[in-house]
Amino acid sequence: MSKVLQQFLVKNLTELQNHGLYNEIDTVETANGPIIRISGKEQINLSSNNYLGLATDERLKDAAIEAIGKWGVGAGAVRPINGTLEVHEKLEETLAVFKGTEAAISYQSGFNCNMAAIPAVMDQNDAILSDELNHASIIDGCRLSRAKIIRFRHSDMDDLVKQAKAAKESGSYNKIMVITDGVFSMDGDIAKLPEIAEIAEKYHLITYVDDAHGSGVLGHGAGTVKHFGLQEKIDFQIGTLSKAIGVVGGYVAGKKTLIDWLKVRSRPFLFSTAVTPSDAAAATKAIELMMESTEHCERLWKNADYLKSSLKKLGFDIGYSETPITPCIIGEEKTTQMFSKLLFAEGVYAKSIVFPTVPKGTGRVRNMPTAAHTKEMLDRAVSAYEKVGKEMRVI
Repeated sequence: MSKVLQQFLVKNLTELQNHGLYNEIDTVETANGPIIRISGKEQINLSSNNYLGLATDERLKDAAIEAIGKWGVGAGAVRPINGTLEVHEKLEETLAVFKGTEAAISYQSGFNCNMAAIPAVMDQNDAILSDELNHASIIDGCRLSRAKIIRFRHSDMDDLVKQAKAAKESGSYNKIMVITDGVFSMDGDIAKLPEIAEIAEKYHLITYVDDAHGSGVLGHGAGTVKHFGLQEKIDFQIGTLSKAIGVVGGYVAGKKTLIDWLKVRSRPFLFSTAVTPSDAAAATKAIELMMESTEHCERLWKNADYLKSSLKKLGFDIGYSETPITPCIIGEEKTTQMFSKLLFAEGVYAKSIVFPTVPKGTGRVRNMPTAAHTKEMLDRAVSAYEKVGKEMRVI
């Protein structure tokens, strides 16, 4: 390693550690279910995005195994050459029905969707109105597009109107897009999509919703857009197959003309090998199960409501979450990381989230209850929170 690189790495890693901003990665020794084992210790898992518990569902495993037997372990090529298998087409057809759109296109990850879709449509002659708390993948996708990025204050519709009006009246842009998460992953609040859609209609904005944390959770599982009945008003519905769906991958759902364009102009689709046949088959099975029954979704919400009310009763600041995402806001970064470590000692795995993922001074331990948790598991977690909270004088 060059001396310059070594000095850079050591200096900056040390600085992160000294300020409580260095994230230690833990290796999970079991499947990522409601109970996991880390460093030989059993933990109640409150850090997974496996909302519906489908990542370990036997029906998805069977679908994946069957697909491997028929199609092999890899697609073998990018989609436009000969990497499009029947399982990919079936996944996309199922996704379109699920999201209530004309068509859908699948990608290798939810992150890839934003790197694919935004630059395929927006360029240096355009502007993007972006909520200031949008996910990193949205920010990166916007940067790649070379469009003018205009941030508006989080869920502040007055500011969005102000920015949209100014951008429109300037006459400087060919197209203007408004882009937002459907559910914001750090605080659990829901975007004001009805208001955004109304503003977009008035100022002729393209509408783009990344629903990574809404799909499988809201709208009887179909997501935030369906929750508000706005399928005809939102141009881009973005989702992931790695959270509530329980597998891996991502997708864009919308009008057929949009999907046709993404198939010939979005770079991750054109230049990266397709998701494996087993992933496509398992994701399809998960979506079919969600369309057949809302049982998993209902259980998720029951568990989430129980955990939220229990933590709030103890005196924890859980913010203003409107979804199962349940942050316990601690504040200072080192204190937040210590809180998480003490929870681990009590058998509860809930990771600390600190800067730069959230603003400095707003560190939190983020809890992700799932449909697979039992009341007994949640009660044990709440007891651990009470003990640690009192020890650290947080409550």
